[in-house]
Amino acid sequence: MHIVILDGHTLNPGDNPWTPLEQLGTLTVHERTPEDLIVSRAAEADIVLTNKTPLSAATLARLPKLQMVSVLATGYNIVDVAAARARGIPVCNVPGYSTNAVAEFVMALVLDFFKQARFHSELVHQGEWQRCPDFCFWQNPHFSELAGKTIGIVGFGAIGRRLGELAAAFQMRVLASSRSRQADVSYPFEWEDADGIFARADVVSLHCPLTPETDGLVNKHRLSLMKPGAFLVNTARGPLVVEQDLCDALNAGTIAGAACDVVSAEPIHADNPLLRAKNLTLTPHIAWAALEARRRLMEITAGNIAAFLTGKPVNVVNP
Repeated sequence: MHIVILDGHTLNPGDNPWTPLEQLGTLTVHERTPEDLIVSRAAEADIVLTNKTPLSAATLARLPKLQMVSVLATGYNIVDVAAARARGIPVCNVPGYSTNAVAEFVMALVLDFFKQARFHSELVHQGEWQRCPDFCFWQNPHFSELAGKTIGIVGFGAIGRRLGELAAAFQMRVLASSRSRQADVSYPFEWEDADGIFARADVVSLHCPLTPETDGLVNKHRLSLMKPGAFLVNTARGPLVVEQDLCDALNAGTIAGAACDVVSAEPIHADNPLLRAKNLTLTPHIAWAALEARRRLMEITAGNIAAFLTGKPVNVVNP
């Protein structure tokens, strides 16, 4: 069984051995694959693994030996799943591997906004404390406790629920929105619709999938609903946010701050308006990438392939 990985670098830049996959067949790993080399590199593959390298209907049609696609992520919009289904090719994803990593990353961003520890450390190193006439100083107008604040979680799947648990441990009130409105959690929370979350929450965190309905979810209207001191976090998908609208809201002081780990086109383009926004933390799509999460992703992917080889595929997104 020939297994080809089209873009393996982000999963294993050198600290996450391929051993679980090497045990399942002949493994060929490409660090990255440009679009014009996808077909030639995958032509002899029985199983193709991809993270962000797209597999369109046209590309799939040129891979006659292909039997399975395994996406090295939870989201799978980079594969034409309908075209794969028409060929009888299962597409599998990896749910749940980054739940802790992403939820913890969101809390780190929230704590950074309300505490600004590194910012004040930099001021100390610049001599501000030496020049201060008092025993202490702070330059963060939002310096405050999380306890008693309200966090609104848009999308209450595994990551959203875990974030709610962490926020509740900080004694934050939890609002949640979900299409299913089903959740089995041990902490108190309140269901709310999207507009209600944006209007009521001190922190809004996005954890919903990118669909035609959620594309542009965070726009001028919803930003206008937010409190002036509110903080927005997006670790889900870049297109959930209308980036120019967020830039305008931040620069106008409509909201106090935001953090985006994802943007509409990645890597970020030089003309992205978010690069010109005030009070915005931008990180390079790393919320998922803790070593433990990447090792978990490797193990679940190996399990997906092993299950397929026994004729009982799991985590299939195009049944």
